[in-house]
Parts: sequence; structure tokens; C-alpha cells
Amino acid sequence: MVEVLNISEPTRDLFKRLSEISEETQYKIYLVGGYVRDLLLGKESRDIDFVIIGDAISFVQSFKTSNRTHDLVIYPKFGTCMLQVDEYKLEFVSARSEWYDENSRKPHVQKADLYSDLSRRDFTINTMALDPAADSLDQVIDPFNGKQDLQQQIIRTPMEPQQTFSDDPLRMLRAIRFAAQLSFTIEPNTLEGIKSGADRLNMISQERITDEFNKILLTQKPSAGLKLLDTCGLLSIFLPELSATKGVEQRRDYHHKDVFYHTLQVVDKIAKTSDKIQLRLAALFHDIAKPATKRFDDENGWTFHGHEIVGEKIAVAILRRMKYQNEIIEYVKKIIRLHLRPMALVSDEVTDSAIRRLLVWGGNEFDDLMELCRADITSKNPVKIKQHLENYERVLAKAYDLEQRDKLRAFKSPVNGEEIMMKFNLKSGPRVGLIKKFIEDAILEGLIPNDHDRAMAYLLDHKNEILA
Repeated sequence: MVEVLNISEPTRDLFKRLSEISEETQYKIYLVGGYVRDLLLGKESRDIDFVIIGDAISFVQSFKTSNRTHDLVIYPKFGTCMLQVDEYKLEFVSARSEWYDENSRKPHVQKADLYSDLSRRDFTINTMALDPAADSLDQVIDPFNGKQDLQQQIIRTPMEPQQTFSDDPLRMLRAIRFAAQLSFTIEPNTLEGIKSGADRLNMISQERITDEFNKILLTQKPSAGLKLLDTCGLLSIFLPELSATKGVEQRRDYHHKDVFYHTLQVVDKIAKTSDKIQLRLAALFHDIAKPATKRFDDENGWTFHGHEIVGEKIAVAILRRMKYQNEIIEYVKKIIRLHLRPMALVSDEVTDSAIRRLLVWGGNEFDDLMELCRADITSKNPVKIKQHLENYERVLAKAYDLEQRDKLRAFKSPVNGEEIMMKFNLKSGPRVGLIKKFIEDAILEGLIPNDHDRAMAYLLDHKNEILA
């Protein structure tokens, strides 16, 4: 951890202007929270939080008038406002204390001093402050030993964990998120506080839970956060379908024996190659239906026939419940439905038409589908891993060769419905769709190229067959 805070000159200039407003208004201002934490970790953010001892809204309005800034957003109920200044996103809040009723999602807020404001924050590493007007910005205000916990890589609440988590139960998820992002350890008393208060997560809105969950899933090693969620009992509260995969035994040929830990390995492997939240979600839910489809076969052992079909339905239900956007839901649904198809195409005898169909089904997500298929190999046998990866590379090579020739990613019939109705004197209806499918099947089977004129000629050659 750095000892001297490396603050750029433009940032220092901004702090100087804010300090001048502090003198004018007689409202004391402090830098707080994540900005101070990140400075001590050697990173300077452009998202900066400030606490105002007094009226934050009045302070910012004075600053806005003096500096002719724009994009001011005010939340008067909470004494909070946000302001964009050049590349900086600034948030100002009046020093406050807050608490929640036992069965309420909305906090009660009252004004407070700096110490009280810092004490009600989530973790000691976020309770440090700086005075932007001080001669030396290296003088950290640290009433809860946050600097020491930062050095020792510990997540700890400034007050008793039960109190901190009772004030805002989402902090239980935030503890795990910070531990996963920073590769820190949650100290035992705080960890026990999460376990004992896990049920209170039910009072938090799904949107807030999903936002924190996304941040955990987007860490460099998501399994660290996912294991903590499971250990603390939080995963079973908001994602019981994933908890249900724990202890579900499967064949070891391609995967880890336990479905839950296999899933964590797959997500970690995807995290090394992609930052796409939708692909990480697909990896997380690709085997979500294995508990529901598990059957024992005397010849093959445990089987999970149809888990990709059942899995897409379960995943859609989860993602809707967790308030994900429709675009993400459709993406995950497609990837899960198709994730077993490439394995069926690894033999040398596979036909071009089968690969063309996979390309069409995969569409713009084909590359991501193949990325998941690679990650899905979690066997501990290096010989088998090498064999399966080589099989996938053969499929890819064939697919890219066909893609260059046939342009199948955004595939659809090169002859549209209006042309078909005009050429065959038909009205709009199911028959037009069947004729379009006749063309598409011919292209996928390699009978004709993906070309308008050749497709139209093919239709005319088979007119009697089509109209029969």
C-alpha cells in the first residue's frame, strides 16, 4: 500500500476550488469512502464522494454558481446531490446518521458530525476521510483503523456487525463483493454477523441485490465471491437454484464430480477470457437443471438428459426474477439451449450441413457459445482435456471456413416474403413461411449458395413440388 497519496494536479485544483466554497459557506467538506480507500491502494478515481458538515445541497449550489457547472441532480429528502465537473463524477451528502426499522427498506436520516457519519458506513476501509483544504493531503482521518485493515487486507465493520448489517442488510453482499474484488478476508466476527443476519437480505429490493451480485460475478475470480455467498447462507436466499446444485454428483469424464464446483470452475475460466456479464451468467446457469434432470443409468451412471432444455426455462425464470434486461435473458437462454450441440459435432464424419445449422442457431453468439464449450471441460485428466479442446478446434475450423463462404451469422432467406407472394400468387400466411424455410434448408444442406438469384432459380425449378 502506498504511503504518499498520488493526487493529480487537476484533482488538486478541483479540491482547492471546493475548499474556497467551504470557506465562503462555512460548511466543512471532507473526502470520504472509496476514493480515499483507492488512493491508499495507489489508484486515483474520478468518482469522488464528499461529506459536508452542514447543508450539502446549499454547498453544491454555491459551487455550481461559482464554477458554472451543469448536470446537477438533487435528492433533497436525503440531503444528497450529484454533480458532473469535467471528467469527475462528484457526490455530496450532508453528514448524517441513519437507521432502518426492523421491517422497512427505507432509512430514517438525521444530520450528524463527521465521526457519526463515518461510524454508520459499511466497513472500516471505507471510513477514512481527507480534508481537501489541509496543507498535506496525506493526513488521513482514520477513527476506525481503516488504514490498518487495508494493510492487513481485512473486511471489518466499524461498529458491531449486527448493527451495521441491520442498518442496511445489503452490506452483507457488499462485504463479500469487496472481499472478492480486493482478494481480502472477512474477519471472523463480521463473517458470523453475515451468517446470523442472512435472512434480513429478504427485505432488500431485488434491483440492489442484482447490482451487487453482478459486481461479484465480474471480479477476476468469481468463484471466491460465490463460495462466500454459499458459506454465509446468502446464496440460498436469493439464488436457491444454484445452491441446489451442491452435492449433485456427475460423471468425471469431462467435469468436476460436483455440479456446483464444476460450475464455479467454468465461470472462473470464462472470467479469464471475457468481461461480458451475459456470458458469465450463461456459464453460471448452464447446468442449473441438472438437479431436476438427474437419473441413474446402469451403463452410464448419472445422466442429465434434456438438462439444456429444462435449464433454459429455469434460467429465464431466475433472470426475470432478478430483473435482468430482456436482451441478457434472450442471450443466456440461447447459449444454454445450445451448449451441448458443439460436443455432438466433434467427429471427423460430421457433415457441413450440421455445422451450418449450428452457425445459424448460434448467430452472433456463436463465438461465445464455443468459448463456453471450451470452459465446460473441467476434467482433471490433461490427456482428455487436450483431446476435447482439439475436437472443438476442428469444429471451429470447419465453421469459420463455411462462414467465409456462406455468410451464415445473420442468416435468413435471401428471398423475402413479398417476392414469394408475387412470384407464386399467394396471400400472406403460413405457406409463405414454409417456402422461405424450403430455401433456408437448401442453403444449410449445401444444395445452393446463400445468394438471392440462385435461391430464386432454385424455387422456380422446384415450383411444382412446392405448390403440390
